Amino acid sequence: MYLNQFLIFSAILFCIGVYGVLVRKNGVLVLMSIELILNAVNINLVAFGTFHGQAAGQVFALFVIAVAAAEVGVGLAIVLLIYRNRRSIDVSEADLLKG
Repeated sequence: MYLNQFLIFSAILFCIGVYGVLVRKNGVLVLMSIELILNAVNINLVAFGTFHGQAAGQVFALFVIAVAAAEVGVGLAIVLLIYRNRRSIDVSEADLLKG
């Protein structure tokens, strides 16, 4: 397979993720869209690492996976707190939580 096939796939995945972040109001769907963006970055890192014959891309991809796991934990905690206070996980109502 060629490098440009991976880059096109990653660009499509990234665009779907950005669209999901900008359009969705559900907190869980926004988190899923962020995960799509991070997976697109991982595909780019691994593709360029393989293309150049270095393992640095895979190493950086592992760091991105670790950051994504931490992001999911913190993000779900925030979504649960919003749900407890508002009985809705609508992100547009999150600004109402200011004290």
